[in-house]
Amino acid sequence: MPRGNVAKSHRNSPASLRISADRAPREQSAIEQFAALESSGVCRHAFVRRIAGIDVSHDKAEALRRLEAAHRNIRRKICVESWPLLTAEQVHGNKIAVIDGPVESGRQFAGCDGIVTDQRKILLGIHVADCCAVYIVDPKTPAIGLVHSGRKGTELGAVSNAITQMSALFGSRPPDLIVQLSPCIRPPHYEIDFAAKIVEQCRAQGVNEIHESGVCTACHVGLYYSYRAEKGRTGRMLALLGLL
Repeated sequence: MPRGNVAKSHRNSPASLRISADRAPREQSAIEQFAALESSGVCRHAFVRRIAGIDVSHDKAEALRRLEAAHRNIRRKICVESWPLLTAEQVHGNKIAVIDGPVESGRQFAGCDGIVTDQRKILLGIHVADCCAVYIVDPKTPAIGLVHSGRKGTELGAVSNAITQMSALFGSRPPDLIVQLSPCIRPPHYEIDFAAKIVEQCRAQGVNEIHESGVCTACHVGLYYSYRAEKGRTGRMLALLGLL
């Protein structure tokens, strides 16, 4: 991809995803994947959208409890159910947890909004409902990162911090990275386009390959959870990423 270009490629458009949802079990139809990450050949990933038939009109903790079994089934479907699941607390900051050694069991990293690792068969997880989940894959080292970045996290440079950590600790080169932004909220449903700011930050770091779907979560509440459109009482999408 030429320097500075942003590919707006998506494995499925929202329209095609609506059609497939009627033809598959609810968990399977909720699995969204990105061609750029699949073609890297070094990772497994998913972006888990709204799951039909689960009442999530509650606070975050209760909504996640109700989604837990379905999310576990999806990890099984993408063949990562035995991998330890590592998540971030997500406090709208820019702190990044670093995993540079073996992990035996899952855990959550307090005060963090992203995780980077060069370890294989460890699953990184981020929950979002309008904020952006940013997947970072270095197919050469290899190494990966997964970051939660909404308005505040973007202002604080959470994704830039993750890229800096990957470069310093794993030897990742920004020109080798593949960056994929998940669907997130956008104008006119939100005051600013923080996805565009994330793209700018990645370019400033020297990343050439950036994929941005352009899909707005608040525009497609039949497919995605939207904190703003549903006034805070909704579920969370789950971003998953792990090295093979």
